[in-house]
Amino acid sequence: MENYAAPARPIVEAMTNAALAEPHRAVAFQGAPGANSHVAAMEAYPDGLPLPCFDFADALDAVKSGKADRAIIPIENSLHGRVADIHFLLPESGLAIVGEHFLSIRHALMATGTREELAEAMSHPQALGQCRHWLRAHGIRPIAYADTAGAAARVAEMGDPSVAALAPPRAAELYGLNLLAEDVSDGDRNMTRFVALARGSQPPVGDGPWMTSLIFEVKNIPAALYKAMGGFATNGVNMTKLESYQRSGSFAATEFYCDVVGKPGDPAFDRAIEELGFHSKWVRMLGTYAQARERG
Repeated sequence: MENYAAPARPIVEAMTNAALAEPHRAVAFQGAPGANSHVAAMEAYPDGLPLPCFDFADALDAVKSGKADRAIIPIENSLHGRVADIHFLLPESGLAIVGEHFLSIRHALMATGTREELAEAMSHPQALGQCRHWLRAHGIRPIAYADTAGAAARVAEMGDPSVAALAPPRAAELYGLNLLAEDVSDGDRNMTRFVALARGSQPPVGDGPWMTSLIFEVKNIPAALYKAMGGFATNGVNMTKLESYQRSGSFAATEFYCDVVGKPGDPAFDRAIEELGFHSKWVRMLGTYAQARERG
């Protein structure tokens, strides 16, 4: 609780107490009340009880320990790419991806003072990156903070009119700040994709369409990745995302995260995964879930 700025603490305490009283309804999210992850949790699970957590690891731990039924975590943004460290946190958590949610992001500038007094803006690095051209054009220096709404609470606590926060518009109301500008993103189509994580995988039920997320490491031989991807092409399986990342500071072993349209049990999907496994050191499924938006 002490990690949050003073204006956020009573709100965090009330939300935490409500969620812990009914853990089967609790949805853990990273950030202070009013953050984009809070908005996503309420949209994706309108009957849930949002449980604020200071960082991503705390949110995942809340699910692992049974304090929350699931967590909702941002994984990528349309303007700024993937969320830092999420590719390491997901497999290490031991949780399964059971759903996804797309949230349209609206950043607002808020402060205790006026627009003319501003010199700096505080927010999560992702938000700052999504608004970097706007901030530069207005002569406002970015300051990184743990999350968007937490920055709003911190600005309210500081009471410095020269420092603003970039946060969802509702944070201004929550923390008593002046709303100075809305929709300050560098692009009109600012969208963040969130994934929902739970303790156990849930068998796909219904007609779909389905998405499966997985990670793998190819063998250290020439054209291994090319050959591994061949199974998806020959079986007509659509891979919508493929990203590489390196673990433990090593430049030798590259791992890959990918999203694939389909689910285990589909013949074409199973054949593609079998071929992927033949050319990989290991393959690990992270979860199969209904698509929130159909890929085509």
